[in-house]
Amino acid sequence: MMQKALDFLSSHNEIAFATCEGNLPKLRMFQIMKQENNLLYFATSAKKAVWKELKQNPNVEVLAYADNISVRCSGMVNFDVEDDVKRWIYDNNPVLSRLYSSYDQLEYFCLPIAEMDYYDLSPTLPVFLHFDLMAGEVGKGFVGDRFK
Repeated sequence: MMQKALDFLSSHNEIAFATCEGNLPKLRMFQIMKQENNLLYFATSAKKAVWKELKQNPNVEVLAYADNISVRCSGMVNFDVEDDVKRWIYDNNPVLSRLYSSYDQLEYFCLPIAEMDYYDLSPTLPVFLHFDLMAGEVGKGFVGDRFK
């Protein structure tokens, strides 16, 4: 089932991306630029507020949603992205080349997923699974008082 959640992220790369500015949450739409299993890659500008927020507090949460299914992931971003990955991201995303003159005009980071929730409201007995990738544990979440 964890692979099903990761596959969902692969096919739904437009996500809500949450950071913190001080003690206030900040939410914006973002795009997963590359995915390698449970590692999500992103790009942004050093001139944007999101970059400053990430440098001050690298803890993030992302949410993908479509057709009554949501996948929420959390973890701490890593700023150590190899140059060939940066080039691949820039070369394979038409939006970036439209906005920036070169791949090195951007800042790159990745999110090793620490925890992930998969929630499917479609079936009767909705599916809610929590994956703790750090501990290797899977738990079930609350889906309503009809299904105790």
